[in-house]
Amino acid sequence: RGAGEGSRVSLAASRRCAAAMYVEDEVEEGGVSRLQSAFGRKWQHWLDLSAPHTAPRWALSAVIMIIYCVRVYLINGWYIITYGLGIYVLNLLIGFLSPQADPEIEGPTLPTSKDDEFRPFIRRLPEFKFWYSLTKAFVIAFVLTFFSVFNIPVFWPILLMYFLALFVLTMKRQIKHMIKFKYVPFSFGKTKYGGKEDAGGPRQAE
Repeated sequence: RGAGEGSRVSLAASRRCAAAMYVEDEVEEGGVSRLQSAFGRKWQHWLDLSAPHTAPRWALSAVIMIIYCVRVYLINGWYIITYGLGIYVLNLLIGFLSPQADPEIEGPTLPTSKDDEFRPFIRRLPEFKFWYSLTKAFVIAFVLTFFSVFNIPVFWPILLMYFLALFVLTMKRQIKHMIKFKYVPFSFGKTKYGGKEDAGGPRQAE
């Protein structure tokens, strides 16, 4: 009988200990989750503040790109990381230059004559997302250059030639697509029309 009571006491103590550990883990996970949520909100707040400042954002990205290129040149390695980064950036560029709705599949979505209704060019990848993804990719690639496991020995001139060939073919196809469906993904030189207050009529974009 004494042995049975001792086992029940031991089992109850084990359950209390397990319950205490579960509550402690739950509290710890809750704290980490709250910290992540707070950091995510703060980060999103800073991103929202930076959205209107296009020139400073791209200036910062240019500095990060230069730092990455200088580091790769100095360490003389990690070329496979640079190649993967180039392919990713090329895919981002194609999304930035392409319309959101493909006219080849959904029909013409842009005006083809002066009598057509005005429809603005909407990118598949907006400028802010293009900038953010590009900058984040360079930062991640920069961090990866500190890990020797990613320094895979390759003959870099072959990677460079293959990337240049891929870039030329991809951009050639994109330019043909622009010419075929008569759209330009930039606003330089396009005619802008003012409202009733503008008496000068249409003016050229600067």
